Amino acid sequence: MLSFKRQTVSETVFEIVNAIIMLLICFLMLYPIWYVVINAFNDGEDAMRGGIYWWPREFSLSSFNAVFRSEGIMTAMGITIAKTLIGVPVHVFFTAMVAYAFSRKELVGRKLYMLIGTITMFFGGGLIPYYLLIRDLHLLDNFLVYIIPAAFSFFDLIIFLSFFREIPQGLEEAAKIDGANDFKIFYKVILFVSLPVVATIALFHGVYQWNDYFTGMIYMNDQNLQPIQTYLYRVVAQSSSNQMLAAMPSGVSVSVTSQSLKLATMVVTTAPIVVVYPFLQKYFVKGFMIGSIKG
Repeated sequence: MLSFKRQTVSETVFEIVNAIIMLLICFLMLYPIWYVVINAFNDGEDAMRGGIYWWPREFSLSSFNAVFRSEGIMTAMGITIAKTLIGVPVHVFFTAMVAYAFSRKELVGRKLYMLIGTITMFFGGGLIPYYLLIRDLHLLDNFLVYIIPAAFSFFDLIIFLSFFREIPQGLEEAAKIDGANDFKIFYKVILFVSLPVVATIALFHGVYQWNDYFTGMIYMNDQNLQPIQTYLYRVVAQSSSNQMLAAMPSGVSVSVTSQSLKLATMVVTTAPIVVVYPFLQKYFVKGFMIGSIKG
């Protein structure tokens, strides 16, 4: 028969208190998001009166109608989607290729390269030298500023490297016997057996590309090349919401306010990654665990 260990009173009290504290933390983290959502779906003028805490008092889609009629936000959404779809495979390919070279014992100066790369993880040249570098590379107001500087990450290289070191040497030796060169071994063998870590790094960089607003804010003066998060920054921190309100088509309800436009824009810009992230959380955890346990 199965025997169950009886909990002491102190253990029971601890679990109850622990559950209450965790529920309170979850509430404090989730309620601000819920507050933005319910106010975004409420009538703009009615929301100005306040008192909306749990659900919309006067449900309305006027604010979202105004947001989606704005050419600026759709252009920014297209830029974000484009830089994510292009930047992720470029980043994964180049970072994995460098990590594969670092995993080869015959690489001359490997320890020196690792030392230099590790230093760059903690120390940088600063924003002004980096801006001057971007300017000299003619990447200002250039879509490639989202792709080229982010094509490599030493942190992601370490994750790749931990995985590559666990791949049996026999796979490479068998490929060499079949006449494959280093590039074919990397492309057809190493990447193929490394799909879990490839998916993990792709998710890391995909979230970064979607959430990055700083690059567009600093290096893009052309608003037609700014991503959705930079657009959100301009709407929330500047007077862009008033400009959107003034430029609304005549068919949009007059109940839309600058505040309701800000909230609706926040929901539109963050909804895709918020919806996708919970389903991808396990890959993030797995990515941090890769190489941490040796058999």
